[in-house]
Amino acid sequence: MKPLIQILSWLGTSALVASAITAHAAEIKVLTAGAFKPVVQAVVPEFEKRTGHRVIVENDTVGGLARRIKGDEAFDVAILSPATITPLVQDGKVATGSVNALARVGVGVAVKRGTAMPNIATVDAFKATLLAARAVAYIDPAAGGSSGIYFSQLIDKLGIGNAVKAKAVLVPGGLVAERLLNDQADIAIHQISEILAVPGAVLVGPIPAEIQNYTTYSGGLSAKSSNLEAAQAFLAALRSDSTQAILKQRGMEAAK
Repeated sequence: MKPLIQILSWLGTSALVASAITAHAAEIKVLTAGAFKPVVQAVVPEFEKRTGHRVIVENDTVGGLARRIKGDEAFDVAILSPATITPLVQDGKVATGSVNALARVGVGVAVKRGTAMPNIATVDAFKATLLAARAVAYIDPAAGGSSGIYFSQLIDKLGIGNAVKAKAVLVPGGLVAERLLNDQADIAIHQISEILAVPGAVLVGPIPAEIQNYTTYSGGLSAKSSNLEAAQAFLAALRSDSTQAILKQRGMEAAK
């Protein structure tokens, strides 16, 4: 049996180590566009375990997040489209030199599991599928979601805007494919990573290459972060080699 004084010494050392870890642990707030949320959530557990930091994740549309940041909402890391994050750097909301491209994702088509898979192999087939659908769900462009804005413009260019919008199920934010599960819609158009996040929804595939639109997501640090070191570490984790496999699993790919 170890002498009592040795045991007490060991317990005291352990307590000091635990106290030191706790003292250096930080709580960081990550604001992420919805399409990148599954990646963030997959990275968080290992990051928290490895660093001792705690990560709070909040998501919204790109436009919604931009409005929140412009309104001085506190955050540590923001993940947005380059076109949205650049003005925030210019406005002094996001730290200069902190922005890095993380990934990109395309737009896909989803149906409820167990239903027939529609033909979207060509642009004409895609148009026919949209016209034949009872109801088409996609992000409300007014909410600032990238895929909703693009899709609304796309159907106008394809000459079917009025027909599709007449049966549109506009989703203000969140997971569009959930509208398939309660039969509000029989076709959902959303970014592939968000389609894959909905159990019960099936990814038919990406929209045809000729009309595909990729959204790139970039991460940046708050210019006013009080936990800068922890925020930098989390942004680095999102860019690590181990995260590349997560991107692929979530329907995304490295930014080009």
